[in-house]
Amino acid sequence: MIGMSQTVNDPVRRVNISMSDDEHHQQSLSGLHIHMVGIGGSGMCGLAEIALQCGATVTGSDRSANPAIERLAAMGVPITFHQQLGAIPPETQWVICSAAVGRDNPELITAVGRQLKILKYSEMLGRVMEFRSGIAVAGTHGKSTTTAMTAWIMSCAGLDPSFVVGASIPQLGGSSRGGSGPHFVVEACEFDRSFLNLHPRSAVVLNIEPDHLDYYKDITEIVGAFCDFISRVEPGGQVLIPAGSPHHRALAAAAVADTLTFGVDMDADIAARQLALHHGCYEFDVCFRGKRLGRTALQVPGRHNVGNAVAAAGLALHAGAGWDAIAEALASFRGAQRRSELIRQTGDVTLVDDYAHHPTEIQVTLAALKTRWQPKRLICVFQPHQHSRTRCFMDEFSRSFGDADLVIVPDIHFARDTAADEAGVKAGTLVEKIKAAGVAALHLPQCSQVVEYLVVHRQPGDLIISMGAGNVWKVTHELAKRI
Repeated sequence: MIGMSQTVNDPVRRVNISMSDDEHHQQSLSGLHIHMVGIGGSGMCGLAEIALQCGATVTGSDRSANPAIERLAAMGVPITFHQQLGAIPPETQWVICSAAVGRDNPELITAVGRQLKILKYSEMLGRVMEFRSGIAVAGTHGKSTTTAMTAWIMSCAGLDPSFVVGASIPQLGGSSRGGSGPHFVVEACEFDRSFLNLHPRSAVVLNIEPDHLDYYKDITEIVGAFCDFISRVEPGGQVLIPAGSPHHRALAAAAVADTLTFGVDMDADIAARQLALHHGCYEFDVCFRGKRLGRTALQVPGRHNVGNAVAAAGLALHAGAGWDAIAEALASFRGAQRRSELIRQTGDVTLVDDYAHHPTEIQVTLAALKTRWQPKRLICVFQPHQHSRTRCFMDEFSRSFGDADLVIVPDIHFARDTAADEAGVKAGTLVEKIKAAGVAALHLPQCSQVVEYLVVHRQPGDLIISMGAGNVWKVTHELAKRI
């Protein structure tokens, strides 16, 4: 790893942590027995590790094993796979539930019956942040990548942060870690207003668009939630907001912390300038209020990732990282899992997997990947996520695939939907809308059918992208084995 860079007159104010490191790392959860239902989730496993570091005894359960669970088991955490009434250990004091756990979960019913303290994942995240200097990354798009970038920069700079990210970061060994430093870097999700459980020292709002319309009424309500989040950043801390955003004024008015703007090729406090493409990725200068800090380059494609990098740089500067370490870390960052992740490149086909499941994400990701790989043909296997989301964004989805030569759509991934939602919209409707927008499209209900089709119909020079928040990743992984 890159060692601590010498800091000389960095223009962004350093965080002044009032507590000593020893006080920050006091055994704040010492003596507690915490049971975590859904412990294998990307955020839950990170909280489990940090709770262990803070002196708690941790047990957990989930439906099946995964690498995160295996990692926790190796640390001595007992984990079961038979969630049933009475399965919570008798010594349990707190029960933490992931967002995927329903009210009918047998262990949750047991916890209610025993009158145990029950916390949602986001509530526990807020509790843990009380004992760290919190750095929170919010926004409709780009949260996981920017959180991962920030954690990577700070790690390379020798700050050894704790972090919880909604995606695995291979360079950091997973989606979470309990570090020895005072900082806690987290992805702050707006769904269910969960980010309002956080009281960070610094934060960024990357962007705001309509999303989660099964929970929020409209964009006005969404902006209001982000303003509430911004208002929770501590006085004396720092808030980064996007220059040029139509919601800039509302966010700035809500902040009680120092406010800085960030942007790409625009008037902003922290800005990327002099962009140039090199092998399909950008290199650029970073400036603070017109003063050039230096130049860096990315290995992850897309202009949108330049904006993410500027935001991560601003957060890291405020935390105490020097510019030299930031520039080196950005240049060495290889991305997060399922974020434009290269699965395999053979002599004739390139396979990439991505988590994009919002129309804007689809559009910018396809454009970035097309620029990066310059394929003869771009095939996007897009699995819609939620029937309600597909219905709300049907027209926007249909216009998002302009950079694709063929879109293959499996059945919609069911999540948080009602039976009425499921009956109200089908994948075939989206296929017809995409065709009407001028892009070839095909409905193949099962991912296994998609794999068989592509094994037969792939062509030399193809870029095949699996895209969506469900299990569509299996398509490119299986193709990597088959071809």
